[in-house]
Amino acid sequence: MQTRGPLDELCVNTIRTLSIDTVEKAKSGHPGLPMGAAPMAYVLWTRILRHSPANPGWAGRDRFILSAGHGSALLYSLLHLTGYDLPLDELRAFRQMGSRTPGHPERGVTAGVEVTTGPLGQGFANGVGMAIAANHLASRFGRPGFDVVPATIYALVSDGDLMEGVAAEAASLAGHLRLGRLVYLYDDNHISLDGPTDLSFSEDVLRRFVAYGWHTERVADGNDLDAIEAALRAAQADGRPSLIAVRTHIGYGSPNKQDSSKAHGSPLGAEEVRLTKRFYGWPESPDFLVPPEALARFREAVPRGQALEREYAELLRRYEEAYPREAAELRAALAGELPPGWEAALPTYGPSDAVATRAHFGQALNAVAPRVQTLLGGAADLSSSNETTIRESVPFSAAHPEGRNVYYGVREHAMGAAMNGMALFGGIRPFGGTFLTFSDYMRGSVRLAALQDLPVLYVFTHDSIGLGEDGPTHQPVEHLAALRAIPALVVLRPADGNETVGAFAAALRRTDGPTALVLSRQKLPVLSEAAGAAERVARGAYVLLDLPGGCPDLILLSSGSELQWAVAAQRVLSGEGLRVRVVSVPSIELFKAQPKEYRDEVLPPACRRRLAVEAAVAQPWWEFVGLDGDVISMERFGASAPAEHLFRAFGFTADNVVARARALLQR
Repeated sequence: MQTRGPLDELCVNTIRTLSIDTVEKAKSGHPGLPMGAAPMAYVLWTRILRHSPANPGWAGRDRFILSAGHGSALLYSLLHLTGYDLPLDELRAFRQMGSRTPGHPERGVTAGVEVTTGPLGQGFANGVGMAIAANHLASRFGRPGFDVVPATIYALVSDGDLMEGVAAEAASLAGHLRLGRLVYLYDDNHISLDGPTDLSFSEDVLRRFVAYGWHTERVADGNDLDAIEAALRAAQADGRPSLIAVRTHIGYGSPNKQDSSKAHGSPLGAEEVRLTKRFYGWPESPDFLVPPEALARFREAVPRGQALEREYAELLRRYEEAYPREAAELRAALAGELPPGWEAALPTYGPSDAVATRAHFGQALNAVAPRVQTLLGGAADLSSSNETTIRESVPFSAAHPEGRNVYYGVREHAMGAAMNGMALFGGIRPFGGTFLTFSDYMRGSVRLAALQDLPVLYVFTHDSIGLGEDGPTHQPVEHLAALRAIPALVVLRPADGNETVGAFAAALRRTDGPTALVLSRQKLPVLSEAAGAAERVARGAYVLLDLPGGCPDLILLSSGSELQWAVAAQRVLSGEGLRVRVVSVPSIELFKAQPKEYRDEVLPPACRRRLAVEAAVAQPWWEFVGLDGDVISMERFGASAPAEHLFRAFGFTADNVVARARALLQR
């Protein structure tokens, strides 16, 4: 353990002043957190963290999450100083259009940023998912003498993070699972945006985390580098997740704004910057000053990281000699590759296989899981309902980290955020289930998965009023439209077993964003017309039924369980001499991504009599049916009754589709 010296103090103040100048130049941002948290960040980044600034994606690195993403100037200062590809001019362009220093950290924008953060609590919960992934992969691939997944997950969290419900859910799960490799520094500065935290937050945080099953440490003085390092070393040695409460002072050194919410979310102002720099013994000019001796200390991270890379590469070389099959599987997993021929395990279905599409998904999952070993998932206390259990495996636990079934408990939001963390860590294809109506509980995590292009799979079952007697609290109505409104999220609502298999396959092939499978509780017929649909599902929409001739008199569009009534109505209407086309639309997003030629082939622009049928709000369908079309939909909440009674009462029958079609054609 090092002791504090003048150079350490100079380095800490370099972080502080660089962050202050970054915020001041932008006239926007949060200077207070970097000023108070700089000492703990300095210790972590120069004495503890395994990282390689020259190779930010190095597989053997630790992970650092700035869960308190509003303090992004701190992270950008660290990245620049330690030698990542983030020039000083980018700090000068903080929060400006096109810069690599956005207001909150964004994965993929800035080298070295592991996680997009800002919505408080999310980074905290992402780290829990990363620790699950790290523990699982270490158990699967590690061998005596070969620690091929050495990562520890570090985060800097704030009072606001710890107030959020998603963090409480994730902390409880992490403690239950005894997730070592998880070390969080808590910036305990007693200030939030509204003022002192005791306006709304008076609990004993460390006692709460002890009750969760965490190891805890307290550092009384946030400027005591040795105490911070000692606490981090103790946390590393403990087999439980760790929370280190470091008593800091927001806006440290600011004569008029320290320990005040005035330092939280606004620049200090020119005069206060001068006074603060004077307190640090820092030159008032120039701005963005980085003393050469401080930069040299920080840049030691570059050769140190390269040495760590060489050591890890040698370890992998010896590992590959000793365990060639495992080494090849590890490389493929970290690259996100699916094994050759995995599709051959996918089932196909015939008329006798009429079950709920959730059951079809479970069958497909268990057919593929032995080949696609990266699949890891579960549900929010609904595994048996969502059919998300991998039957050949055991539950993931402290005793069995090799297990592939994660029991999240009733923690939808933490489940969503943890899945994001698994995907961010790499080597895992995470999936998780709940009822579609409870997608609302995890929407913040779903949005961040989409924002980060993460290949996360959501299994949303009980997809309509068809779930029946549980009533309107559990019957989704607006949820399909809400999910379809999220950019980069693909929603797939298959109509039968073969479409379900196609939807699952399409989800596994996606590597550039999350996918939601929306599945039924009730049994659905396997449509003979949809035989071979598995390949066509990937195009989002396709012609299921058609009659020869020119432009159809009517096009029926539908998804999911309602497609059967469109098919039945087509038979009646075609018997009356009408040319009626039925288009299955399992995914609006995938269909809109197709070439215009294909879209016009499925929905000819000149054929404007169109009727959509879906047991949800009509909003997304008007884009396809237009002013000359109509939608049979749910524009109110449901009711408690058996499914067949509900569908009949709300007009989801072949007879009503026929009646609405006739009315449309008579306009």
